[in-house]
Amino acid sequence: MGKREWPELVGASADQVVASIRAEHPGREVVVVPEGSFVTLDYREDRVRVFVTADGRVAEVPRVG
Repeated sequence: MGKREWPELVGASADQVVASIRAEHPGREVVVVPEGSFVTLDYREDRVRVFVTADGRVAEVPRVG
C-alpha cells in the first residue's frame, strides 16, 4: 500500500499534512488527534493518525495504523 510513515512532516501544519497524505493515498483515513489524547490500540492499514500540538503543528511522525 505504499508509504507507511512520514517523518519529514513533523512540525508542519496539520492541514498541510492531511492534504499531503490524502493526495498520496486517497483510500486511507487520515485522523487528526490532539497530542496526549488516548486512542484505541487497534491496528488498521487504512488509517493514519496525525498527532498535533495545541497550535496545529504535527507533534510526532504520522504512521499507518
